[in-house]
Amino acid sequence: MERDADAVDGTVDSRCAAVQESFADVVRGLAGTGAAVAAWQDGRWVVDLRGGFADAARSRPWRRSSIVQPYSVTKPFAALCALRLIDRGELELDAPVQRYWPEFRAPTTVRQVLSHQAGVVALDEPIPTETFYDWAGMCALLARQEPAWTPGMAHGESALFYGHLVGELVRRVDGRPLGRFLRDEICGPLDLDFHVGLSRADLRRVVDLTGFDDAFRESNTSGRPELYRRAIGNPPGALEARVVNSAAWRSAEIPAVNGHGSARGIAGLYVALLRGELLSPGLLAEATTPQCAGRDLVFGHENAWGLGFGVDDEGFGMGGLGGSFGGASRRGGYAFAYVTGTMGDGSAGEALENTFRACLGLAPLPG
Repeated sequence: MERDADAVDGTVDSRCAAVQESFADVVRGLAGTGAAVAAWQDGRWVVDLRGGFADAARSRPWRRSSIVQPYSVTKPFAALCALRLIDRGELELDAPVQRYWPEFRAPTTVRQVLSHQAGVVALDEPIPTETFYDWAGMCALLARQEPAWTPGMAHGESALFYGHLVGELVRRVDGRPLGRFLRDEICGPLDLDFHVGLSRADLRRVVDLTGFDDAFRESNTSGRPELYRRAIGNPPGALEARVVNSAAWRSAEIPAVNGHGSARGIAGLYVALLRGELLSPGLLAEATTPQCAGRDLVFGHENAWGLGFGVDDEGFGMGGLGGSFGGASRRGGYAFAYVTGTMGDGSAGEALENTFRACLGLAPLPG
């Protein structure tokens, strides 16, 4: 069945009609695969839209059941697994990582791992792409890696390895791999369509990632510190379509980047947090309060990290390579997510959120 490139499906509250118009413009401008956007406010879903195509050949429509990889938007899902264990008293926030993972060399704490202060952000030993698919092998490499800075003295996003660092702590304490823990304890009970390590059935629903051209690669690395290039380039493949669109990648657990889900599934996590579900009030407050702030040594920009979330005066959430985003606005009382299959920057998602905020009578987010 043929479908127009600008076709948009889904539902939107009448007061948010401008979001649908803006989203249709976004979809029309995507040269590759499509996008989806969802927003919840005042106890109900007010935006749930999708449009464009799900495959690189632009023959399969993006459906309600489609899921896509939003890269680092995955990281808070991984962090929530550890935070649940902390709430239960099974994992101690300020304990040394070595208490649970004796082989781990960097002298860091669980808190520092969760807040990107541990310094294990790049591997010195060159390793092949296939190491992504070997959980034990990757964790062994991370365990003996010297940190890029003294843990706790600086911060920088562990772009590729955050999920292994957190996930191995979860596995050592609970016994379940992070993907299963996430399904059993968080996404399953809340009916969130978000997954780490896809089943054969789920593989049929995945949107291809497109747009990995030279212009995207150049814009992604331009102005970044050298540490960023090291942090995302070894193992190679995380920015290559042939790798990230493969069944091997999608089936593996790489929980810093390879979660797959819908916009509504991502926003739904933040709905649960706004409602006071998943975490105790005290731990949620701590997780969404800055643990560190200043220049991120990996990405080179100013930011602040909570325990697994990027945080600011507006709320908390996480963006991902290519322009996807999920988060919660405490000031506005809403949850919002935008996901895309075409690699770009964060401008489309930011413009859509600001259009949504205008519909609510809220000021635009600071630029």
